[in-house]
Amino acid sequence: MNFLELTEKIKTLAAVKGGVGSSIKFATEDGNILLSADGQVSNSDDAADCTIAVSQSDLEGLISGDLNPMTAFMFGKLKITGEMSVAMKLQSLF
Repeated sequence: MNFLELTEKIKTLAAVKGGVGSSIKFATEDGNILLSADGQVSNSDDAADCTIAVSQSDLEGLISGDLNPMTAFMFGKLKITGEMSVAMKLQSLF
């Protein structure tokens, strides 16, 4: 899956399930995917409540359920800055 496909997948998930009440930015090697508090998705580099630095392949694994978020965090596959509690809300989205 390429960067634009990942963005569209997150847009689809957010449209179905709504926002998580806080802004989350996924920082990948090809750009950023920003999920606003109200569920809008863009590729801007605006500030977010929580930023998750992750490779595109690992983000794809998180979305598909093939990669456990806690395992990914423990093995350094994703790095979280900002509010950790916001990152925990992603389980409701994915």
